[in-house]
Amino acid sequence: MVATCLHLAGFICSFVGWIGVVVATATNDWVVTCGYTITTCRKMDELGSKGLWADCVMATGLYHCKPLVDILILPGYVQACRALMIAASVLGLPAIFLLITVLPCIRMGHEPGAAKYRRSQLGGILIILLAMCGVVATIWFPVCAHRETTIMSFGYSLYTGWIGSALCLFGGCVIVCCSGDAQTFGENRFYYGSGSSSPTHAKSAHV
Repeated sequence: MVATCLHLAGFICSFVGWIGVVVATATNDWVVTCGYTITTCRKMDELGSKGLWADCVMATGLYHCKPLVDILILPGYVQACRALMIAASVLGLPAIFLLITVLPCIRMGHEPGAAKYRRSQLGGILIILLAMCGVVATIWFPVCAHRETTIMSFGYSLYTGWIGSALCLFGGCVIVCCSGDAQTFGENRFYYGSGSSSPTHAKSAHV
C-alpha cells in the first residue's frame, strides 16, 4: 500500500513538473536584461526580456518581441538550451504514457506485476532524464546570457522551468526507488473465507 501511494505521488509530481517544463519551453520571459538601472532602462525603453525564441522590449504600454529565427547567427548556448528543453518536453510524452499504464487503477488483462514494474522503471528513468535536461538548460541559459548583457532579474519562465525540473527529478526518483520490487509490483490482493474452513470454499478478490 505504501509503495502504491509513493508511486502515485511520484506520478503526480512528474506530470505537474512536465507541464511546467513545457510552459517554460514555450514562453520567452526567461531573464530580464538591462544595461543600466531598471529605472533608467524603463525611461529609455531599454528594459528587455530574453528567452529561447525571442528578444522582447518592455516599453511603457508596449511589449514588443523580435523572434529569433536566424539559427546561423544565434549564440551556441541558445541553440543548446532550445535542444535540451525540446528534448525534455518530448521525453515527457512516452514517460507519462508509460506511468499511466502502470497506475493501480489501470488493468491490462492478466499482465504480471514484473511487466508493469519494468514499464514503471523505464518511465521513471525517462522522467529523470527529462529533469536533467531541464536543469542543465535553465542553469546554463541565465549564466551565458549574463555574459552578453546585465541580468536584472529572472523571469517567470525560468522559475517555472526550475520548479518543473525539480518536481520531475523528485517524482522520477520516487518512482524508480520507492515503487516496490518486480514480484509484488501492482499486486494488491486480499483473501477472505466464505465461512467454511475447507480450502475448497475459499474465495479471493482482487482490488
